[in-house]
Amino acid sequence: MNKLLDHLEEWLIASFMGLATIIVFVSVIHRYASGAPIPVLQDFLISINLSWTQELCIYLFIWMAKFGAAYGVRIGIHVGVDVLINRLSKPWYKNFVIFGLLAGALFTGTIGLLGAHFVLQMYDTGQTSADLELPMWIVYLAIPLGSSLMCFRFLQVAWAFITTGHLPKHDPARVKGVVEEFEDHASKTVGAPR
Repeated sequence: MNKLLDHLEEWLIASFMGLATIIVFVSVIHRYASGAPIPVLQDFLISINLSWTQELCIYLFIWMAKFGAAYGVRIGIHVGVDVLINRLSKPWYKNFVIFGLLAGALFTGTIGLLGAHFVLQMYDTGQTSADLELPMWIVYLAIPLGSSLMCFRFLQVAWAFITTGHLPKHDPARVKGVVEEFEDHASKTVGAPR
């Protein structure tokens, strides 16, 4: 089940980021091409309304950031000030790390619950966004979903730390998926006839 959630989380983040990038690219090309002094092309491009793209990109980045924060907790790239904690003796270190992880879970869990309450109130208002006319409760749904996932990730990391004593560490020199594929390819080609 965790593998499925991991892949869904990564897929959502990549999809939101990719879609926002494509939308911004198309919008910029449209903006500059509309200024081209070619009458038929210019009239056609001006008739295409892309005023909604900025709003959609903002929403996509909000969703990406909420799920990206949970991903950051899972793989150990979240910002943490641990200079003093790393100098503590083993029992104190363990206690402070567990406290920090549980405090993160409590905070994000609280934001998730309050966000769900807010989304329910927003649903009752029937309010829509300015350009896309999306129901605003859908836009704000990123808060309880992302925060709840982040709370789950804090609890997951805390449990792993309690049982194994290890925290997830991110190695900036190693890109997950890329290095494994490279090593896999290298192992298949080493010793192969040329």
